[in-house]
Amino acid sequence: MKNRFKAMALGIVLSMLFTLPQAFADNCCPPSKGDIRGKTVVSGLLSLLIWPGIGQAVNDSSGKKVAAHAVLGLLPPYRIWSGYDALVDRKGGYWNGKI
Repeated sequence: MKNRFKAMALGIVLSMLFTLPQAFADNCCPPSKGDIRGKTVVSGLLSLLIWPGIGQAVNDSSGKKVAAHAVLGLLPPYRIWSGYDALVDRKGGYWNGKI
């Protein structure tokens, strides 16, 4: 019975990871990747380990993007997305450039 619950929980988490970016598919500002540098590696680690949004602030992203990442950081799987976003220093994105 425990394995069944673990499998269901894993399925829910994976479905959240794959549907979250599509939920904000209003792509007003096409995302563009920057270069991976020492600063972006540190900001990616900060977003992943401390709190999402810190890495975007270190990368000088807009305040709206920093706030969106900080609020969505309440969802644990979002930390991975935010860490990647800070690592590659993405500009623009979905949901009016916030995600």
